[in-house]
Amino acid sequence: MDETAPTDQATGAAAIPARLAAQSPLLLGLAGLVVAFVVLGGLRVDLAVIGYGLVLCLVAVLPQPVRTITRIDAAPPVLSAPTAVQPDMLPAFVEALGDPALVLDGRGAVEHRNGAAARQYPNLQPGRVLTLVMRNPEMVAAVEASMRTGETRSFELHETLPSETWNRIVVAPLRRPERDWFSDEDRQLLVTFQSLTELKRVDALRSDFVANASHELRTPLASLIGFIDTLLGPAAGDAAAREKFLGIMRTQADRMSRLVDDLLSLSRIEMHQHVRPTGSVDLAGLLREVREGLQTQARAADLDVILKLPEAPVMVVGDRSQLYEVFENLIDNAIKYGATGKTVEVTLSEIDRPGLRHMVSVVDHGPGVEPEHVPRMTERFYRIDAEASRKKKGTGLGLAIVKHIIQRHRGQMSIRSQPGEGLRVDVLLP
Repeated sequence: MDETAPTDQATGAAAIPARLAAQSPLLLGLAGLVVAFVVLGGLRVDLAVIGYGLVLCLVAVLPQPVRTITRIDAAPPVLSAPTAVQPDMLPAFVEALGDPALVLDGRGAVEHRNGAAARQYPNLQPGRVLTLVMRNPEMVAAVEASMRTGETRSFELHETLPSETWNRIVVAPLRRPERDWFSDEDRQLLVTFQSLTELKRVDALRSDFVANASHELRTPLASLIGFIDTLLGPAAGDAAAREKFLGIMRTQADRMSRLVDDLLSLSRIEMHQHVRPTGSVDLAGLLREVREGLQTQARAADLDVILKLPEAPVMVVGDRSQLYEVFENLIDNAIKYGATGKTVEVTLSEIDRPGLRHMVSVVDHGPGVEPEHVPRMTERFYRIDAEASRKKKGTGLGLAIVKHIIQRHRGQMSIRSQPGEGLRVDVLLP
Protein backbone atom coordinates (compact mmCIF):
# COMPACT_ATOMS: atom_id res chain seq x y z
CA MET A 1 0.00 0.00 0.00
CA ASP A 2 1.14 3.51 -0.76
CA GLU A 3 2.20 5.14 2.59
CA THR A 4 1.96 8.62 1.19
CA ALA A 5 -1.75 8.37 0.50
CA PRO A 6 -3.00 9.29 4.06
CA THR A 7 -0.71 12.26 4.16
CA ASP A 8 -1.99 13.45 0.80
CA GLN A 9 -5.58 12.95 1.88
CA ALA A 10 -4.99 14.90 5.10
CA THR A 11 -3.30 17.67 3.24
CA GLY A 12 -6.18 17.81 0.74
CA ALA A 13 -8.80 17.82 3.51
CA ALA A 14 -6.98 20.56 5.37
CA ALA A 15 -6.73 22.61 2.19
CA ILE A 16 -10.51 22.64 1.59
CA PRO A 17 -11.31 25.38 4.12
CA ALA A 18 -8.36 27.38 2.87
CA ARG A 19 -9.57 27.16 -0.69
CA LEU A 20 -13.10 28.02 0.27
CA ALA A 21 -11.88 30.92 2.36
CA ALA A 22 -9.74 32.21 -0.46
CA GLN A 23 -12.68 32.02 -2.84
CA SER A 24 -15.31 33.64 -0.63
CA PRO A 25 -14.96 36.91 1.32
CA LEU A 26 -18.26 36.00 3.03
CA LEU A 27 -16.63 32.92 4.61
CA LEU A 28 -13.80 35.00 6.06
CA GLY A 29 -16.23 37.42 7.60
CA LEU A 30 -18.37 34.71 9.21
CA ALA A 31 -15.32 32.88 10.55
CA GLY A 32 -14.12 36.13 12.12
CA LEU A 33 -17.47 36.58 13.87
CA VAL A 34 -17.34 33.02 15.26
CA VAL A 35 -13.84 33.62 16.70
CA ALA A 36 -14.99 36.91 18.21
CA PHE A 37 -17.93 35.27 19.99
CA VAL A 38 -15.67 32.54 21.41
CA VAL A 39 -13.04 35.01 22.64
CA LEU A 40 -15.54 37.31 24.27
CA GLY A 41 -17.30 34.37 25.93
CA GLY A 42 -20.54 34.83 24.19
CA LEU A 43 -20.51 31.41 22.54
CA ARG A 44 -19.49 27.93 23.61
CA VAL A 45 -16.61 26.32 21.77
CA ASP A 46 -18.57 23.24 20.67
CA LEU A 47 -21.40 25.37 19.33
CA ALA A 48 -18.88 27.57 17.55
CA VAL A 49 -17.35 24.53 15.82
CA ILE A 50 -20.81 23.34 14.70
CA GLY A 51 -21.67 26.80 13.39
CA TYR A 52 -18.42 27.07 11.58
CA GLY A 53 -19.07 23.67 9.89
CA LEU A 54 -22.53 24.82 8.81
CA VAL A 55 -21.00 27.93 7.29
CA LEU A 56 -18.50 25.78 5.39
CA CYS A 57 -21.28 23.60 3.96
CA LEU A 58 -23.37 26.62 2.97
CA VAL A 59 -20.53 28.34 1.19
CA ALA A 60 -19.50 25.11 -0.54
CA VAL A 61 -22.89 24.64 -2.20
CA LEU A 62 -23.40 28.29 -3.18
CA PRO A 63 -22.17 29.28 -6.72
CA GLN A 64 -18.97 31.28 -6.53
CA PRO A 65 -18.35 34.35 -8.71
CA VAL A 66 -15.75 33.83 -11.41
CA ARG A 67 -13.00 36.37 -11.22
CA THR A 68 -10.22 36.87 -13.68
CA ILE A 69 -6.86 37.93 -12.37
CA THR A 70 -4.73 39.76 -14.86
CA ARG A 71 -1.09 40.13 -14.25
CA ILE A 72 0.15 43.66 -14.72
CA ASP A 73 3.34 42.48 -16.36
CA ALA A 74 1.55 40.08 -18.71
CA ALA A 75 1.82 40.83 -22.40
CA PRO A 76 -1.43 41.89 -24.14
CA PRO A 77 -3.02 39.33 -26.49
CA VAL A 78 -1.87 39.53 -30.09
CA LEU A 79 -4.46 39.28 -32.90
CA SER A 80 -3.24 37.20 -35.80
CA ALA A 81 -3.00 39.01 -39.14
CA PRO A 82 -4.87 37.69 -42.18
CA THR A 83 -2.99 34.97 -43.95
CA ALA A 84 -1.77 36.04 -47.37
CA VAL A 85 -1.81 33.69 -50.33
CA GLN A 86 1.65 32.24 -50.63
CA PRO A 87 3.36 32.24 -54.05
CA ASP A 88 3.28 28.44 -54.22
CA MET A 89 -0.50 28.50 -53.61
CA LEU A 90 -1.19 30.91 -56.49
CA PRO A 91 -1.47 28.32 -59.30
CA ALA A 92 -3.92 26.26 -57.22
CA PHE A 93 -5.96 29.40 -56.49
CA VAL A 94 -6.14 30.35 -60.18
CA GLU A 95 -7.04 26.80 -61.18
CA ALA A 96 -9.92 26.77 -58.68
CA LEU A 97 -11.63 29.67 -60.47
CA GLY A 98 -14.43 28.54 -62.75
CA ASP A 99 -13.95 31.34 -65.29
CA PRO A 100 -10.85 31.69 -67.45
CA ALA A 101 -8.15 33.43 -65.39
CA LEU A 102 -4.57 34.58 -65.91
CA VAL A 103 -1.81 35.85 -63.62
CA LEU A 104 0.44 38.44 -65.23
CA ASP A 105 3.87 39.54 -64.05
CA GLY A 106 5.17 43.12 -64.00
CA ARG A 107 5.81 43.05 -67.76
CA GLY A 108 2.27 41.90 -68.52
CA ALA A 109 3.44 38.39 -69.46
CA VAL A 110 1.40 35.35 -68.49
CA GLU A 111 2.80 33.58 -65.43
CA HIS A 112 -0.10 31.21 -64.72
CA ARG A 113 -3.32 30.27 -66.49
CA ASN A 114 -6.07 27.89 -65.43
CA GLY A 115 -7.58 25.12 -67.53
CA ALA A 116 -10.54 27.23 -68.63
CA ALA A 117 -8.21 29.91 -70.01
CA ALA A 118 -6.06 27.31 -71.78
CA ARG A 119 -9.15 25.88 -73.51
CA GLN A 120 -10.70 29.19 -74.49
CA TYR A 121 -7.49 31.07 -75.33
CA PRO A 122 -4.85 28.51 -76.39
CA ASN A 123 -2.56 31.28 -77.70
CA LEU A 124 -2.17 32.81 -74.21
CA GLN A 125 0.67 30.52 -73.20
CA PRO A 126 2.89 31.20 -70.17
CA GLY A 127 5.65 33.67 -71.02
CA ARG A 128 3.69 35.50 -73.72
CA VAL A 129 2.66 39.13 -73.17
CA LEU A 130 -1.11 39.39 -72.94
CA THR A 131 -1.45 42.70 -74.77
CA LEU A 132 0.63 41.39 -77.68
CA VAL A 133 -1.57 38.33 -78.12
CA MET A 134 -4.91 40.11 -77.60
CA ARG A 135 -4.41 43.39 -79.44
CA ASN A 136 -7.41 45.14 -77.99
CA PRO A 137 -7.04 48.85 -77.04
CA GLU A 138 -9.25 48.48 -73.98
CA MET A 139 -7.25 45.47 -72.80
CA VAL A 140 -3.97 47.38 -73.19
CA ALA A 141 -5.36 50.41 -71.34
CA ALA A 142 -6.78 48.31 -68.49
CA VAL A 143 -3.54 46.35 -67.90
CA GLU A 144 -1.38 49.47 -68.02
CA ALA A 145 -3.69 51.48 -65.73
CA SER A 146 -4.00 48.69 -63.16
CA MET A 147 -0.24 48.13 -63.14
CA ARG A 148 0.44 51.85 -62.77
CA THR A 149 -2.20 52.78 -60.17
CA GLY A 150 -2.75 49.51 -58.33
CA GLU A 151 -6.51 49.81 -58.92
CA THR A 152 -8.97 47.33 -60.42
CA ARG A 153 -10.09 47.95 -63.99
CA SER A 154 -12.96 46.28 -65.88
CA PHE A 155 -14.46 46.52 -69.35
CA GLU A 156 -16.58 44.56 -71.82
CA LEU A 157 -14.74 42.74 -74.60
CA HIS A 158 -16.65 42.03 -77.82
CA GLU A 159 -15.02 39.64 -80.30
CA THR A 160 -16.39 38.53 -83.64
CA LEU A 161 -13.83 35.87 -84.65
CA PRO A 162 -13.92 32.90 -84.78
CA SER A 163 -17.48 33.44 -83.43
CA GLU A 164 -19.24 36.37 -81.81
CA THR A 165 -18.61 36.49 -78.05
CA TRP A 166 -18.89 38.96 -75.19
CA ASN A 167 -16.81 38.85 -71.99
CA ARG A 168 -16.54 40.99 -68.89
CA ILE A 169 -12.79 41.43 -68.27
CA VAL A 170 -11.60 42.32 -64.76
CA VAL A 171 -7.95 43.28 -64.21
CA ALA A 172 -7.11 43.36 -60.49
CA PRO A 173 -3.76 43.76 -58.67
CA LEU A 174 -2.58 40.90 -56.45
CA ARG A 175 -1.43 42.81 -53.36
CA ARG A 176 0.85 41.43 -50.67
CA PRO A 177 0.03 42.68 -47.15
CA GLU A 178 3.69 43.24 -46.24
CA ARG A 179 4.61 45.11 -49.43
CA ASP A 180 3.77 48.47 -50.92
CA TRP A 181 2.38 48.16 -54.44
CA PHE A 182 4.34 51.10 -55.84
CA SER A 183 7.68 49.87 -54.51
CA ASP A 184 7.09 46.17 -55.15
CA GLU A 185 9.30 44.88 -57.94
CA ASP A 186 7.32 41.61 -58.26
CA ARG A 187 3.93 43.04 -59.10
CA GLN A 188 1.28 40.66 -60.34
CA LEU A 189 -2.16 41.13 -61.91
CA LEU A 190 -5.11 38.75 -61.94
CA VAL A 191 -7.14 38.87 -65.18
CA THR A 192 -10.52 37.08 -65.22
CA PHE A 193 -12.92 36.53 -68.15
CA GLN A 194 -16.64 36.29 -67.35
CA SER A 195 -18.71 35.19 -70.35
CA LEU A 196 -21.68 37.41 -71.23
CA THR A 197 -22.40 35.71 -74.56
CA GLU A 198 -25.46 33.76 -73.42
CA LEU A 199 -26.95 36.80 -71.69
CA LYS A 200 -26.44 38.91 -74.81
CA ARG A 201 -28.07 36.28 -76.99
CA VAL A 202 -31.05 35.96 -74.64
CA ASP A 203 -31.44 39.74 -74.64
CA ALA A 204 -31.30 39.78 -78.43
CA LEU A 205 -33.89 36.99 -78.68
CA ARG A 206 -36.14 38.82 -76.23
CA SER A 207 -35.85 42.05 -78.18
CA ASP A 208 -36.51 40.28 -81.48
CA PHE A 209 -39.48 38.46 -79.99
CA VAL A 210 -41.07 41.66 -78.69
CA ALA A 211 -40.45 43.42 -82.01
CA ASN A 212 -41.87 40.54 -84.06
CA ALA A 213 -44.90 40.07 -81.81
CA SER A 214 -45.61 43.79 -81.92
CA HIS A 215 -45.33 43.78 -85.71
CA GLU A 216 -47.61 40.76 -86.09
CA LEU A 217 -50.26 42.34 -83.86
CA ARG A 218 -49.90 45.84 -85.28
CA THR A 219 -50.75 44.85 -88.87
CA PRO A 220 -54.22 43.34 -88.24
CA LEU A 221 -54.92 45.97 -85.59
CA ALA A 222 -54.21 48.76 -88.08
CA SER A 223 -56.54 47.08 -90.57
CA LEU A 224 -59.31 46.86 -87.99
CA ILE A 225 -58.93 50.52 -87.03
CA GLY A 226 -58.98 51.58 -90.70
CA PHE A 227 -62.13 49.62 -91.52
CA ILE A 228 -63.88 50.82 -88.37
CA ASP A 229 -63.12 54.42 -89.30
CA THR A 230 -64.44 53.77 -92.84
CA LEU A 231 -67.66 52.24 -91.54
CA LEU A 232 -68.17 55.15 -89.16
CA GLY A 233 -67.48 57.66 -91.94
CA PRO A 234 -67.86 57.38 -95.71
CA ALA A 235 -69.38 53.87 -95.73
CA ALA A 236 -71.80 54.46 -92.87
CA GLY A 237 -74.85 54.01 -95.09
CA ASP A 238 -73.39 51.56 -97.63
CA ALA A 239 -74.74 48.09 -96.84
CA ALA A 240 -72.56 46.31 -99.42
CA ALA A 241 -69.35 47.99 -98.17
CA ARG A 242 -70.33 47.24 -94.59
CA GLU A 243 -70.77 43.53 -95.31
CA LYS A 244 -67.45 43.36 -97.18
CA PHE A 245 -65.49 45.24 -94.53
CA LEU A 246 -67.01 43.26 -91.66
CA GLY A 247 -65.84 40.04 -93.32
CA ILE A 248 -62.29 41.38 -93.63
CA MET A 249 -62.41 42.62 -90.04
CA ARG A 250 -63.47 39.17 -88.90
CA THR A 251 -60.51 37.61 -90.71
CA GLN A 252 -58.08 40.06 -89.11
CA ALA A 253 -59.60 39.51 -85.68
CA ASP A 254 -59.24 35.74 -86.11
CA ARG A 255 -55.61 36.25 -87.06
CA MET A 256 -54.97 38.25 -83.89
CA SER A 257 -56.79 35.64 -81.83
CA ARG A 258 -54.64 32.82 -83.23
CA LEU A 259 -51.48 34.80 -82.57
CA VAL A 260 -52.46 35.52 -78.96
CA ASP A 261 -53.40 31.86 -78.44
CA ASP A 262 -50.01 30.71 -79.79
CA LEU A 263 -48.18 33.22 -77.61
CA LEU A 264 -50.04 32.01 -74.52
CA SER A 265 -49.41 28.38 -75.47
CA LEU A 266 -45.69 29.03 -75.92
CA SER A 267 -45.55 30.84 -72.57
CA ARG A 268 -47.26 27.94 -70.75
CA ILE A 269 -44.91 25.40 -72.34
CA GLU A 270 -41.80 27.39 -71.37
CA MET A 271 -43.12 27.81 -67.83
CA HIS A 272 -43.18 24.00 -67.36
CA GLN A 273 -40.17 23.24 -69.57
CA HIS A 274 -38.21 21.76 -66.64
CA VAL A 275 -41.06 19.48 -65.48
CA ARG A 276 -41.03 16.17 -67.28
CA PRO A 277 -44.51 14.74 -68.12
CA THR A 278 -45.66 11.67 -66.21
CA GLY A 279 -48.83 10.63 -68.09
CA SER A 280 -49.22 7.61 -70.36
CA VAL A 281 -50.26 8.11 -74.00
CA ASP A 282 -51.11 5.65 -76.79
CA LEU A 283 -49.14 7.26 -79.61
CA ALA A 284 -50.76 5.21 -82.37
CA GLY A 285 -54.27 6.07 -81.20
CA LEU A 286 -53.30 9.73 -80.83
CA LEU A 287 -52.11 9.92 -84.45
CA ARG A 288 -55.39 8.39 -85.66
CA GLU A 289 -57.30 11.08 -83.75
CA VAL A 290 -55.17 13.86 -85.23
CA ARG A 291 -55.78 12.51 -88.75
CA GLU A 292 -59.54 12.44 -88.18
CA GLY A 293 -59.50 16.01 -86.88
CA LEU A 294 -57.72 17.25 -90.02
CA GLN A 295 -59.82 15.42 -92.61
CA THR A 296 -61.69 18.62 -93.53
CA GLN A 297 -58.44 20.47 -94.34
CA ALA A 298 -57.10 17.45 -96.23
CA ARG A 299 -60.19 17.17 -98.41
CA ALA A 300 -60.14 20.93 -99.08
CA ALA A 301 -56.51 20.59 -100.26
CA ASP A 302 -57.39 17.47 -102.32
CA LEU A 303 -54.80 15.49 -100.38
CA ASP A 304 -54.70 12.12 -98.55
CA VAL A 305 -53.08 11.65 -95.14
CA ILE A 306 -51.72 8.09 -95.06
CA LEU A 307 -50.96 6.50 -91.68
CA LYS A 308 -48.43 3.70 -91.29
CA LEU A 309 -48.94 2.54 -87.72
CA PRO A 310 -48.64 -0.74 -85.81
CA GLU A 311 -51.92 -2.42 -84.90
CA ALA A 312 -51.07 -2.72 -81.21
CA PRO A 313 -51.06 0.34 -78.91
CA VAL A 314 -47.72 2.12 -78.59
CA MET A 315 -47.49 3.57 -75.09
CA VAL A 316 -45.18 6.50 -74.30
CA VAL A 317 -44.76 8.78 -71.28
CA GLY A 318 -46.04 12.24 -72.11
CA ASP A 319 -48.64 14.98 -71.91
CA ARG A 320 -51.48 13.94 -74.21
CA SER A 321 -52.75 17.43 -75.05
CA GLN A 322 -49.24 18.69 -75.86
CA LEU A 323 -48.36 15.69 -78.03
CA TYR A 324 -51.67 16.15 -79.85
CA GLU A 325 -50.66 19.77 -80.51
CA VAL A 326 -47.27 18.63 -81.85
CA PHE A 327 -48.63 16.23 -84.46
CA GLU A 328 -51.63 18.38 -85.32
CA ASN A 329 -49.24 21.21 -86.09
CA LEU A 330 -46.87 19.06 -88.16
CA ILE A 331 -49.59 17.34 -90.20
CA ASP A 332 -51.46 20.62 -90.70
CA ASN A 333 -48.25 22.23 -92.01
CA ALA A 334 -47.72 19.29 -94.36
CA ILE A 335 -51.26 19.73 -95.69
CA LYS A 336 -50.85 23.50 -96.15
CA TYR A 337 -47.41 23.59 -97.74
CA GLY A 338 -47.23 20.16 -99.39
CA ALA A 339 -50.60 20.01 -101.08
CA THR A 340 -49.06 19.72 -104.57
CA GLY A 341 -47.74 16.28 -103.64
CA LYS A 342 -51.26 14.86 -103.12
CA THR A 343 -50.18 12.70 -100.16
CA VAL A 344 -48.75 13.09 -96.68
CA GLU A 345 -47.28 10.01 -94.99
CA VAL A 346 -47.24 9.66 -91.20
CA THR A 347 -45.15 6.72 -89.98
CA LEU A 348 -44.67 5.42 -86.43
CA SER A 349 -41.73 3.08 -85.90
CA GLU A 350 -39.47 1.78 -83.15
CA ILE A 351 -35.82 2.87 -82.97
CA ASP A 352 -32.84 1.85 -80.90
CA ARG A 353 -31.01 4.98 -79.77
CA PRO A 354 -29.74 5.97 -76.31
CA GLY A 355 -32.79 7.22 -74.38
CA LEU A 356 -35.08 7.14 -77.46
CA ARG A 357 -37.46 4.36 -78.48
CA HIS A 358 -40.06 5.73 -80.91
CA MET A 359 -39.99 7.87 -84.06
CA VAL A 360 -42.88 9.59 -85.82
CA SER A 361 -42.11 10.80 -89.34
CA VAL A 362 -44.31 13.30 -91.19
CA VAL A 363 -43.40 13.49 -94.90
CA ASP A 364 -44.96 15.66 -97.60
CA HIS A 365 -44.15 15.76 -101.31
CA GLY A 366 -44.52 19.48 -101.87
CA PRO A 367 -42.01 21.98 -103.26
CA GLY A 368 -39.63 21.68 -100.28
CA VAL A 369 -37.38 24.47 -99.01
CA GLU A 370 -33.82 25.62 -99.56
CA PRO A 371 -31.27 24.01 -97.19
CA GLU A 372 -30.27 27.38 -95.66
CA HIS A 373 -33.81 27.83 -94.30
CA VAL A 374 -34.00 24.47 -92.51
CA PRO A 375 -31.95 25.33 -89.36
CA ARG A 376 -34.08 28.45 -88.75
CA MET A 377 -37.53 26.97 -89.27
CA THR A 378 -38.08 26.46 -85.52
CA GLU A 379 -37.28 30.09 -84.69
CA ARG A 380 -40.15 32.23 -83.50
CA PHE A 381 -41.83 34.24 -86.27
CA TYR A 382 -39.42 32.91 -88.89
CA ARG A 383 -41.13 32.57 -92.24
CA ILE A 384 -39.68 31.45 -95.57
CA ASP A 385 -42.42 33.29 -97.43
CA ALA A 386 -44.16 35.72 -95.08
CA GLU A 387 -47.01 36.60 -97.45
CA ALA A 388 -47.79 32.99 -98.29
CA SER A 389 -47.67 32.06 -94.59
CA ARG A 390 -50.17 34.79 -93.68
CA LYS A 391 -52.51 33.72 -96.48
CA LYS A 392 -52.44 30.20 -95.04
CA LYS A 393 -53.24 31.63 -91.58
CA GLY A 394 -49.82 30.85 -90.13
CA THR A 395 -48.53 32.76 -87.08
CA GLY A 396 -44.84 31.85 -87.39
CA LEU A 397 -44.91 30.17 -83.95
CA GLY A 398 -46.06 26.64 -84.78
CA LEU A 399 -42.69 24.94 -85.11
CA ALA A 400 -41.30 26.90 -82.15
CA ILE A 401 -44.12 25.46 -80.01
CA VAL A 402 -43.42 21.98 -81.41
CA LYS A 403 -39.71 22.27 -80.56
CA HIS A 404 -40.35 23.32 -76.95
CA ILE A 405 -42.91 20.55 -76.37
CA ILE A 406 -40.51 17.91 -77.69
CA GLN A 407 -37.73 19.28 -75.50
CA ARG A 408 -40.02 19.07 -72.47
CA HIS A 409 -40.63 15.40 -73.33
CA ARG A 410 -36.82 14.87 -73.53
CA GLY A 411 -37.11 14.04 -77.21
CA GLN A 412 -35.49 15.29 -80.42
CA MET A 413 -36.70 16.71 -83.71
CA SER A 414 -34.98 16.82 -87.09
CA ILE A 415 -36.06 18.54 -90.33
CA ARG A 416 -34.78 17.58 -93.76
CA SER A 417 -35.70 19.09 -97.11
CA GLN A 418 -34.49 19.72 -100.63
CA PRO A 419 -36.13 21.90 -103.28
CA GLY A 420 -38.58 19.79 -105.28
CA GLU A 421 -38.31 16.82 -102.90
CA GLY A 422 -40.74 17.81 -100.19
CA LEU A 423 -40.05 18.05 -96.47
CA ARG A 424 -39.57 15.43 -93.76
CA VAL A 425 -39.91 16.01 -90.01
CA ASP A 426 -38.83 13.26 -87.58
CA VAL A 427 -39.95 13.37 -83.94
CA LEU A 428 -37.99 11.03 -81.64
CA LEU A 429 -39.45 10.24 -78.21
CA PRO A 430 -38.31 8.11 -75.23
